[in-house]
Amino acid sequence: MFIRAYLRASTQEQDAKRAKNELIAFAQEHGHKIAAFYVENESGATLERPKLMQLIDDAHEGDVILVEQIDRLARLNQTDWDTLKRMLSEKKLAVVSKELPTSYMALQSERSNNFMDSVLQAINSMMLDMLAAIARKDYEDRRNRQMQGIARAKLEGKYKGRRKDTEKRKIVASLLISGHSYSEIQSMAKCSRQLIASLSNEMKHR
Repeated sequence: MFIRAYLRASTQEQDAKRAKNELIAFAQEHGHKIAAFYVENESGATLERPKLMQLIDDAHEGDVILVEQIDRLARLNQTDWDTLKRMLSEKKLAVVSKELPTSYMALQSERSNNFMDSVLQAINSMMLDMLAAIARKDYEDRRNRQMQGIARAKLEGKYKGRRKDTEKRKIVASLLISGHSYSEIQSMAKCSRQLIASLSNEMKHR
């Protein structure tokens, strides 16, 4: 059994590595070491996350995905959440979260009570679904509040839109022209794939 830690933050302003030491300590408390870390700055509301897909692709049957909280793994709508669960199930991957004690059983190398294991697995699956639903609702509530704030600011003539990081956009554009891949640009410029794709599209239509 390999433990693969997944750390995510939705923006470059947030540091997805902040929880790394906590996850290392958590694994040690349960007698394990983390075999690999997958760190990315992408929204949890989308399945288009390169590092998460790489984790699933790298993982072997029975491996554990360790996260700080379920919302680090998913703020997905129901359809995408079902898709992700199916991908994990196909490889028999277990999700362990610090916030979900019923998930800790996946870290046990020996289990003596098959009936209790089945009960805990059922409870854990239900709790995962519930926490994923809560994470999605929190995401949608924040988005709605943001849109309401923007609408109110527009009515009051105060909304100016998000300021563009001109210098970063110049760097990304230069790297695109140089033929670098999205992953290379994301690493070098410390920016989101959405920004790279947006600039690439703008450059194609100039």
